[in-house]
Amino acid sequence: MNEVMTFYRFVDLEGLAELRDALEAAADALELKGTILLADEGINGTLAGARPKLDAFRDLLERRPAFAGMPFRFSTAASDTPVFYRLKVRVKPEIVALRQPGIRPAERTGEHVDWARWNALLDDPDVVVIDTRNAYEIAVGTFAGAVDPGTRSFRQLPDYVAGNLDPARNRRVAMFCTGGVRCEKASAYLLEQGFEAVYQLDGGVLKYLETVPAEANRWAGECFVFDQRVSVDTELDEGSYESCHACRRPLTVADRAAPGYQPGISCPHCIDSQTPAQRSAFAERERQEALAARRGTRHVGAAPPAPTTGSRRATGR
Repeated sequence: MNEVMTFYRFVDLEGLAELRDALEAAADALELKGTILLADEGINGTLAGARPKLDAFRDLLERRPAFAGMPFRFSTAASDTPVFYRLKVRVKPEIVALRQPGIRPAERTGEHVDWARWNALLDDPDVVVIDTRNAYEIAVGTFAGAVDPGTRSFRQLPDYVAGNLDPARNRRVAMFCTGGVRCEKASAYLLEQGFEAVYQLDGGVLKYLETVPAEANRWAGECFVFDQRVSVDTELDEGSYESCHACRRPLTVADRAAPGYQPGISCPHCIDSQTPAQRSAFAERERQEALAARRGTRHVGAAPPAPTTGSRRATGR
């Protein structure tokens, strides 16, 4: 059974092209699939494969001084469907795009808190709790009482902060995301804007679900992830959501029973926005995928399921 390994670190990196080539060669030799993003500011990745091979790649990374002691999280891919279909190691301007030059999470971020401290912050009326993820992720699950900023991409978060938060009024702000990486950057941004006390859920929702006792778990719903699983439940097993092949939004059982749902073609979220040409193209892609499946191969035009509204491919954001 394959497992999924997520990791990130904000650290100054040099020689990105050479590092990309070395990591891609090593991951490919270990038959790992997934995505690794590299930038001057650090690394962010999600890989899937057999646990011994994931461990070997982790050991390879940790032998590099920049990544020594970097946290890694593991979860189980319960489905027979591959978590990722290919390996991608890419150099990007940022490992998570906020487009706020000068923000340096490697030097200064909010205070990391564990599940117990986080639960106390959730109960504190003087703390504003912000879900830094996007609207389609929040719809799958979140913490009760958390503020939904209504963003379609992480890059919109500074606009939400400017229009809704005030350092003089909101003296204590707590933030969370899927795997911690977005909160590193978001908390660094808030500190630069003059907010005094900024907290972030250490390791994000994934680590919270991994470490919180069942009786203390405050998470409601499932957690969206950026891979073929679409979501994980509170046990970090594959969740109940599927992805619309047309618009990439996560779909509930009710969505899949709605009149607008046609597998591979449309769902209730996108059927009214599709043109006849788009519907025809989606139908042809679905037909080609079905033919490829009968041949025991994969249609090269099949796209991995993830929302198109500002998404990226690393799961542990």
